[in-house]
Amino acid sequence: MIDKKDQVKLSRADVEDAQAYISELWKKLTRKSTKSTSTLISLPNPYIVPSPGNDHFAFEEQYYWDSYFTALGIDDEKLVTGMLENLIHLFEDFGLIPNANRYYFTSRSQPPILTTFIFHVYDKYKKSDSWLLKHMSVAKREYHEVWMSHEHPHDRCVYHGLSRYYDINYLHDLAEAESGWDMTPRFRRQCLDYLPIDLNCLLYKYETDFARAAEIADNDAEARVWQYAAEERQHTVNKLMWHKRNNFYFDFNYHTKDRSTVWSLAAYYAMWSGLASESQAKKLVKNLDKFDKKGGLTTTQGSFMYTNLFGSTKTQWAYPNGWAPLHYIVTEGLENYGYAEEAEMIAKKWLYTCNSWYQYHGEFLEKYNVVNLKLKPTEGLYPSQTGFGWTNGVFSYYVEKYL
Repeated sequence: MIDKKDQVKLSRADVEDAQAYISELWKKLTRKSTKSTSTLISLPNPYIVPSPGNDHFAFEEQYYWDSYFTALGIDDEKLVTGMLENLIHLFEDFGLIPNANRYYFTSRSQPPILTTFIFHVYDKYKKSDSWLLKHMSVAKREYHEVWMSHEHPHDRCVYHGLSRYYDINYLHDLAEAESGWDMTPRFRRQCLDYLPIDLNCLLYKYETDFARAAEIADNDAEARVWQYAAEERQHTVNKLMWHKRNNFYFDFNYHTKDRSTVWSLAAYYAMWSGLASESQAKKLVKNLDKFDKKGGLTTTQGSFMYTNLFGSTKTQWAYPNGWAPLHYIVTEGLENYGYAEEAEMIAKKWLYTCNSWYQYHGEFLEKYNVVNLKLKPTEGLYPSQTGFGWTNGVFSYYVEKYL
């Protein structure tokens, strides 16, 4: 359970400078690439890159799952819709939505969040039902051809109807890159062997979103088909990934038939997607204290033993780091089950962390050390980046919702 003694008091006035910084930064992060150059794939519409770049490293691409979290903080219908259309365009060209619009990223995708992005645009900008159904038809193809395929080059649906992360090169580390959690102790450098809890909750969300779209189209028969698929996945996920004694979801190694022992925020995708029961949600909320720190939620439970995995690979998706998209997943999940007070406390902690770093350093980061706010986050395979697309997006979303 979240410790209420750490409640943060924050007002709109406190974050005015940070909001102005974000507003100016969007312009610096906007790219237009209508002609392919070198390894960069052209896109029909302007898009937001994660960071303006630093330390001889720069992002120039639109990333799949980043796009949704970034869009949460942008109130520009043309830009947001254009970014969604770019993802659709990439799927039509490559048969999957690649990690990002680089030719060397077409061997893998990223966490599937297309239906959520589609409904975000549909609901926020009051798109037509025909628009919704057209875009959902592409998402259904992605669901079937990529995430539910059991044949190379998309050998993802591998065990009892559940899926794994994959890469066409059939390498564990590259499959882990598809998870977005590159790198993390969750998979013990054996990502291809695991059924991840977050991925299968995302696919559960696809199935319930397809059911919702069918209901909007007055197709009750199709809605029932998708609802049944969601219930089947829910049953299997609970059978394989829910640990009754620990009251928590863990990734499942389908080769060894064992659950992982790594506690991570990926479990809270079950609340965000609606897969968890009311009873399970209550138990997940009680376990939040394992991640709750002064500056927000750590990505995994643990200590600095998780900083490096096997003595070499840096695991930035782990303790002591906190990440904007995972905070969003947790707080939205809490809201879904009526834990609004807990959600607000976490959101305000995250706002305080981002705002405090900005006040001292004049920049936002892609991730933060939420255990010691004065220290830099643990770096990953590339230098820590400033900017940062999804940090800006979630920060702006939280300001509007909770301040």
